[in-house]
Amino acid sequence: MNLPSIFMVLAVQDVAHAAEVSLGVTLFFAMILVAMILSLALEEKLHAKKSLIVGLFAIVSLLLGAVLLPLPYGPYSIGGHPVDMPVYIPAIDWGVITIILGASLFVDVTSRSGLFTWIAIRLTKASGGDPVKLLWYYGLMTVVFSAVLNNVTAMIIVGSLSAVSLGKLERSDKLLGFLLVEGLLTNIGGLLTLISSVPNIIVGTAAGISFVAFFLKSAPFVAVVTVVTIMMGAKLFDIRGLKTPEEIEEAGALVAGFNERDGIESTGFFWFGAAMLVLFILAIATTSVMPYVDELGMGFVAMAFAAVMLVRYKHEVDEFYRTIDWDLLAFFAALFVVISVMEHAQVLALIGHGVETLIALGPRLGTTAVLLSAAAFSSVTDNIPLAAMLAKIIEGIPMAGGGVRPPTDPLWWAVIFGANLGGNITPIGSASTLVAVTIMHKHDVPLSFVGFVKAAAPFATLHLALAVVYVLLFIA
Repeated sequence: MNLPSIFMVLAVQDVAHAAEVSLGVTLFFAMILVAMILSLALEEKLHAKKSLIVGLFAIVSLLLGAVLLPLPYGPYSIGGHPVDMPVYIPAIDWGVITIILGASLFVDVTSRSGLFTWIAIRLTKASGGDPVKLLWYYGLMTVVFSAVLNNVTAMIIVGSLSAVSLGKLERSDKLLGFLLVEGLLTNIGGLLTLISSVPNIIVGTAAGISFVAFFLKSAPFVAVVTVVTIMMGAKLFDIRGLKTPEEIEEAGALVAGFNERDGIESTGFFWFGAAMLVLFILAIATTSVMPYVDELGMGFVAMAFAAVMLVRYKHEVDEFYRTIDWDLLAFFAALFVVISVMEHAQVLALIGHGVETLIALGPRLGTTAVLLSAAAFSSVTDNIPLAAMLAKIIEGIPMAGGGVRPPTDPLWWAVIFGANLGGNITPIGSASTLVAVTIMHKHDVPLSFVGFVKAAAPFATLHLALAVVYVLLFIA
């Protein structure tokens, strides 16, 4: 998960109370975190939605936290002004919530213009109906969108296009493979630039890595892993190209029957939707450098564009509200609360101390251990506080020969690669992979927590192995 909260709130007494938590209490809350993860893994047997499972753990965590922890009840400093609010409100990363809500509404309304159907059919025609070519087109689009937008928005847009295209080609049985590969590629695309993900920004700033230097270091890895991921996806999910003349002819006939103007009820609204999509992408990509807007965040941009698009259906907005995935939003809100309690229980700090011990193992072994540990913990916890904590720990560990740790030190990159790639291990390790699973369920392609882990395991294992080799051999 990789976006900062728009609140940016700090409890005045939080740091002062950190040392008051005993090791026993920390271990107790660590067991609660493990229990929540196990419950999510057994969601099908429990016959309960993710939002309910995590919501119950959020309630239990807050109650126990009130008894055993010095929770930061406030006042909170927002814009330099003290504000009183319930402790669980600032715990929620509202940036993620508003991006998902705004982007989902924007995509839903824009799809009414026929734009996504038009794009899907144009790409389908360009592929000649070949599923492998289509997988390559969408895979590359996913990486680019994730690098310049954010992985949640990229997954929503590309996932919607995939469902439309495969439906038109009568190959909806391949939707699982497409969406899983795209979900994994969102986290790979998040490695491409310094501003592609929050862990990149946190660690890159601490290490003094420039935008250009970051891109030059990460681009070769992203390019290789993108190619490998798409090729693996095609093989493991049996997404075959068209080989025989009969297959090519049949697909060509099917594609020839497609009309990209299907679904376009109004030419004016179609072009308006196209212009708004371009502006939406540009606005999201440049949010961090736009005056005033950078303070409001990408969540504001997403909600603003959604509101503008809804004006077209001003008498029917309630229809779009009913299609919002409230289960997904509730899941994220509850998960942020649980992670916040774990942070105050010093569970993340305990993880940090363990990582500090790993660093002491030596340059190669220590770097490898840090990368894999960061990935493992990022797969089940928020990688933003984890990245911030690890960056601070690494910054405070002196170099063997003295002096400041350079931007090319492999330890910095071990945290960057681990924090991003850890999202490919479990569906809750990244907002975009969870969105991918949600889109699967929306199109009657069920995939459980355990099912995702099993399906993603070959990819995640190879990604991490390549990351270790790349960091050790090419980052210096």
